[in-house]
Amino acid sequence: MKLLRVGPAGAERPALLDQDGVVRDLSGLVPDIDGALLADADALARVAAADTAALPALDASLRVGPPLARIGKIVCIGLNYHDHAAETGAQVPAEPIVFMKAPDTVVGPDDTVLVPRGSTKTDWEVELAVVIGRELRYAASHEEALAAVAGYAVAHDVSEREFQIERGGQWDKGKNCETFNPLGPWLVTADEVPDPQDLPLRLWVNGTLRQDGSTRDQIFPVAEIVRYLSHFMTLYPGDVINTGTPAGVALGQPEPRPYLRVGDTVELTIDGLGRQRQVLASA
Repeated sequence: MKLLRVGPAGAERPALLDQDGVVRDLSGLVPDIDGALLADADALARVAAADTAALPALDASLRVGPPLARIGKIVCIGLNYHDHAAETGAQVPAEPIVFMKAPDTVVGPDDTVLVPRGSTKTDWEVELAVVIGRELRYAASHEEALAAVAGYAVAHDVSEREFQIERGGQWDKGKNCETFNPLGPWLVTADEVPDPQDLPLRLWVNGTLRQDGSTRDQIFPVAEIVRYLSHFMTLYPGDVINTGTPAGVALGQPEPRPYLRVGDTVELTIDGLGRQRQVLASA
């Protein structure tokens, strides 16, 4: 299934994208798309078994919001692609590099992204997001870890590199600015993604292709990331994991690096998971 939420910010309604590309209203079946729904096998089965043609069609012009409400936490993995580590001159990590993003950084896939005040190094990162669907603690195997995954989505891990790297402390200062995590358009259930390690990712800035990678190049694959994290924190339904970005970010380019500016347009896609488009504005 391709689940999404449409409508004004803060008042989105649950929906489903049918096989013909029509957005269908799910509000008569479920109250929202959130961790509670993902943990409820019976509710998900009712949605999957619904006669989609009988569900009300929604206006295609409605804003698409984040596909997941009430996100618990966003756990991010840094330097998780071989080519990205190489372009930034970083050593391949022996264990996953972990940092956090606040859930309030999440916006819809086509919402405006705000360049922070004083920023000169706002950067782009297309990422595969993993959405957790059942509580997971101390997973003993990759199979157990993947069984806890409800689905996948496109994430844009927007980053401010000066705040992240040059201002001291942890990476979080460059990762948690408002609007810095567009998510969606869809939450694609895990049954529709047979191999999360075979997903092409691409990102364009003002029409120029900047990132063109594949999850095949991940240093730590999805199953290992989920297993590993479960030994340091409990993962709950509605948690999100951003799994890293391939080569092609501004930070990895020669000077003068083409960091994002107000008025720029960023588009990004992961095959089978949908497409995002954001225009940048001033915070």
